[in-house]
Amino acid sequence: MPKLKGWRRSQAATRRRAQREFLIVGPQSHSDDVPTGTVGTGYRHRVNQWPKSVLTGRQHKLVIPPEVPDKKFVLIVGDSHLRPFVDGVVPLPEGRMSFGFMSTPGACADGLRTEVVHAAVPRNPDLVIVMAPSNNLTTQGSLEKSSTDFAKLLSTAVGRWFKVIVYDFPPRLNHPLDHQELLRQEFRRVAARMGIRYVCPAADDFPLRRLKLWCRDSVHLSDDGGSPILGQRLWQAAYTELERGDPASVLSVQRRRSPPLSTVTPKVVVRGEVPAPQPSNPFEWTVCGKVHKNLSGNEVEDSAPCTQQLSTVGLRDCFVRLNPIHFSPHLLDAMEKISPSQLPNPVPQDDEMPRVEPRRTVVA
Repeated sequence: MPKLKGWRRSQAATRRRAQREFLIVGPQSHSDDVPTGTVGTGYRHRVNQWPKSVLTGRQHKLVIPPEVPDKKFVLIVGDSHLRPFVDGVVPLPEGRMSFGFMSTPGACADGLRTEVVHAAVPRNPDLVIVMAPSNNLTTQGSLEKSSTDFAKLLSTAVGRWFKVIVYDFPPRLNHPLDHQELLRQEFRRVAARMGIRYVCPAADDFPLRRLKLWCRDSVHLSDDGGSPILGQRLWQAAYTELERGDPASVLSVQRRRSPPLSTVTPKVVVRGEVPAPQPSNPFEWTVCGKVHKNLSGNEVEDSAPCTQQLSTVGLRDCFVRLNPIHFSPHLLDAMEKISPSQLPNPVPQDDEMPRVEPRRTVVA
């Protein structure tokens, strides 16, 4: 029997509905996201060869500015992102601050810690800025390993210098953005747990659509685009942190600890009877403070403390006759006539209570 036209329409509608239900929608990309592997278009100077460190086997350079009494000394510790500043290609604004650099290109958190331990810094800096190492993105270790190494780096820096902050690493174009965000959040949690300020650049400082901010390796910032912005943000972070207060006072507040609680219960031992204080005699003078009184015609000089009592003063004969009679006999006789004292009650009272008749309501 041939199928009807309505049956075929019903089957077609069922298939279309099934296709809509099983449609898989992929992740939507952010407007600022760029495909992995995008190449930057900015310019970067030719890399100068630095002497290699015997500790890490990588190129390492420490630059200390001359001491100026009116300027604060700020030391920045980081990886190859500091090359333009160390080589003097990109000038860093100074003002009331002079900047020194400790750069180890290609070093991760563990390598930076090794260089910090053995660094020969001639004087203590007023502020140390540790740039979060972005080279941990390419290491073989896990995220937990990077977190542990970064915590050791911060512990070493805080143990050697008294004021340390962390500045976030610039984003990369050749690495997945979600992985970079995970590492950035882990570094931020480590710094927050240790009580260290973690400074992040603004969202519009390094927009991923502006390829001129990166050089052709898509890792480092360009000399004519990204590095000047990074230098301004580092100067701003240092200026803001130094304006927070005196480093000595901040150190004393951070290292102040509450005294340990006492676990020993004190015991009270009472030996013998404790004599109770004698109550003061109301018929004796008690002088409090410096007063002047005339007692028996004699002037009392400035008294001693409040607890000192004066000697007992004898009473004179009063001019009022002391006797229990308060009324004259004539007045008592008149009162006896009005209210005899032999009666049981001064005023006779009726035993019965007065009756009050209820008010009648007249119905019209």
